[in-house]
Amino acid sequence: MGIAQPTRVQVDVSLRLVVPEGSSLPVKASLRYEPEDPYAVHVIFHAGSTEASGEVSWSFARQLLADGMTEPTGIGDVRVWPWQAANGPSVALALSSPDGHALFEVPRLALGDFLGRTYRQVPEGAESVHLDIDAALAALLGTYGSEPR
Repeated sequence: MGIAQPTRVQVDVSLRLVVPEGSSLPVKASLRYEPEDPYAVHVIFHAGSTEASGEVSWSFARQLLADGMTEPTGIGDVRVWPWQAANGPSVALALSSPDGHALFEVPRLALGDFLGRTYRQVPEGAESVHLDIDAALAALLGTYGSEPR
């Protein structure tokens, strides 16, 4: 018997988009973790459609999301901090891009469960074991062509 390979972790969550007047709107999203990309997590927003064309994805460090559960963290495009929402303990996820800014409430319980599942697949500190450096370099170099100069 071999050692079990880590698998993708994905959970569907209902986030709340905080709008300027202070209320919030529901947003369907998925939290995804791929062991092949062990340092990252992905938030996929489902923009009212079940088709992939209606999805918007953000990727950022798993550690950023984990740290944001207990303290404010992040600079620039992604910031995360503990948040007390009207419906209970949450985590604030602020995303910024040239197209605009958005603040989401992420249910703390769902986020903690998701992160726990990712750490059971790839423990903190073991991420580098799951990186295929040769494949990553080949993919990177392959984009520049393999013809001699």
